[in-house]
Amino acid sequence: MNSTTRRGFLAGSVAAGCLAAAQVLVPARARAATEAKTLRVVRRSLDIGGRSGSALGLMDGSGRLGLTLDPGQSFRVDLTNELDVETIIHWHGQIPPNAQDGVSNTNPMLQPFETRSFDFAPLSGTFWMHAHVPAQEVDLLAASLIVRSAEDVAADRQEVVMFLHDFSFKSGAEVLDEISRGMAMDHGDVQQGGHAMGGMSGMNHGTEGTMPEMRSGMDQMMGLMRGMDQMPGMSMDLNDFDFDAYIANDRTLDDPEVIAVDRGARVLLRIINAASMTAFWIDLGELEGRLVAVDGHPVVPLSGRRFGLAHAQRLDIEITVPAVGHALPILALREGARERTGIVLAPTGAKVSAIATTSDSGHSAFSGDMTQELALRAASPLAARPADRSHMVMLGGAMMPYVWTINGQIWGSHTPIAVKAGERVEMMFHNMSMMAHPMHLHGHVFQVVDVNGHRFAGAMRDTVHVPPMGMVTIAFDAGEIAPWMLHCHHMAHMATGMMTELDVQAG
Repeated sequence: MNSTTRRGFLAGSVAAGCLAAAQVLVPARARAATEAKTLRVVRRSLDIGGRSGSALGLMDGSGRLGLTLDPGQSFRVDLTNELDVETIIHWHGQIPPNAQDGVSNTNPMLQPFETRSFDFAPLSGTFWMHAHVPAQEVDLLAASLIVRSAEDVAADRQEVVMFLHDFSFKSGAEVLDEISRGMAMDHGDVQQGGHAMGGMSGMNHGTEGTMPEMRSGMDQMMGLMRGMDQMPGMSMDLNDFDFDAYIANDRTLDDPEVIAVDRGARVLLRIINAASMTAFWIDLGELEGRLVAVDGHPVVPLSGRRFGLAHAQRLDIEITVPAVGHALPILALREGARERTGIVLAPTGAKVSAIATTSDSGHSAFSGDMTQELALRAASPLAARPADRSHMVMLGGAMMPYVWTINGQIWGSHTPIAVKAGERVEMMFHNMSMMAHPMHLHGHVFQVVDVNGHRFAGAMRDTVHVPPMGMVTIAFDAGEIAPWMLHCHHMAHMATGMMTELDVQAG
């Protein structure tokens, strides 16, 4: 590794060493490939602003959070639950056999002190792993899962992971209970189109009405959506809960992780939004970055200094450290609020100045802004092919009572969405609520192909941000014959019903 920090980070530019090892130690490497890595579900303590807080975590055999795999290395892991309660861990964005996906509808829960083995060929890129129990994910039971490619090893660049979360001194169960009982909702008004937006939080934006079947009806809905910024009283609800802290790599900006970098060096930022209920803007400050991958999948590079990041999504951003200059904060700004967190990149000798945990003014809303998504293009898109099957998936819900639905149904009384293995499927998420929904599909990689009626060959993803009163269409080829979970990755929405299954049936 090029350097180390208190929290540790991924290092780059080790291609020569890896090539030498491959030439000299092939038998040893082959033996090592058969040895399972260790992951432990643990309870741990965090120092948040000088106050001790309790959290959960996923630690490797060396006591570090997360897991990094080398190119070509199998995901062969022995997972041990060291908690006194049951849990289950999902490998977010990976495509394991359904029996190893880590969800309670098809996999047995991992009992206290039980060990379970996993073994599958992973996708390379920036991924993560987390509890598939909403309260436990609020409790920070999550960690990075980095699968390096041969191109990563060969690249002359340092790799840095920035793992974001929202933190409460209350337990996850208490947080979800407060939200579901309507006790934690302020939301705040945000500005759109020059109008103050507020006053609709208590309305039911559900899916009890009939689904439009004619294109003229869709066009009318599109006109309504486009006119939202001209209509006083139309509000986007942004934040369901004010957490006690927003953290990057387990730290606040009061005491951020400071990562040593070389002047003039190339750095790959692997940024993971593991927050349970928070979307962020990633602010590079004075640096110009190149967005090169989203959700682990390469995109045609997109330049910028600020990038949006919904819940459960990931961004790979390349930057070049100036040859001269000071320390460089990489900030995550909570949408629609003033809170922020981040890390600091520090060239040798650079002074690290204190950074406030709040900005001078509120950050804009990300929830209704699809500019970035519309600009993304997959580096390796799906092969051109007409859709064999199309589904419209209606997203709805209400603040009071706090219930969120898919096709008007909640988890437990849902009707699965049926497709056949091998079919090209197009699925339109039609959001009839005033809150954004980061929709995650298990067991598949999909391509974003339409946003609000604009057709394009967008990014390959596993989690897509669906804006309030918006429509987003994804395309994918149906995979293994099995039930695969489809849900909102906002934990309070998921916990109160916004979850269903994609039922992949035999063709």
